Amino acid sequence: MTAELDRFTTAISSARRADDCWRALQHLSAHMPGHILFTVMTVDMAAGLARRAFSSHPEAYPVSGTKPIHRDQWFDIVHGERRSFVANTIEDIAKVFPDHELIASLGCGSVHNLPVVLDGELVATINMLAAAHHYTPERVAAAESLLALPARLCCALAMLFDSRAKTPA
Repeated sequence: MTAELDRFTTAISSARRADDCWRALQHLSAHMPGHILFTVMTVDMAAGLARRAFSSHPEAYPVSGTKPIHRDQWFDIVHGERRSFVANTIEDIAKVFPDHELIASLGCGSVHNLPVVLDGELVATINMLAAAHHYTPERVAAAESLLALPARLCCALAMLFDSRAKTPA
């Protein structure tokens, strides 16, 4: 895993845009815990909106627009308790994600949503989807340990890059 962390460090050190950060995190998470689909959703609780900031499959999950935040079981776990949400069957995914048919069509049957907290606020979720039963307790624990700090770094850098892009020259 040291080689993957070294590659992540090199990629982050040369990042110039938010996408560079997300791509580095995608490649790191491909090794642990692994995934078929990788997305990042940023959170604006004041507006009640989530926005897809990155997608490994932009044809199926484009980076565009916003969607309202729904207060449900998923919300209680990820937003309220700030814990990972894990579902390991498409049936369990269908209980909280209306796009479960699209998820299944991509060969995914399990999901791990990792919350990212900065300055005491939930700012994003890192969403990894793989084949059914992929996200075992051991893989989830390893992913939380390995990805927590890199995910925070990527979010902070993405916010910095986005704020620079909005600042007039």
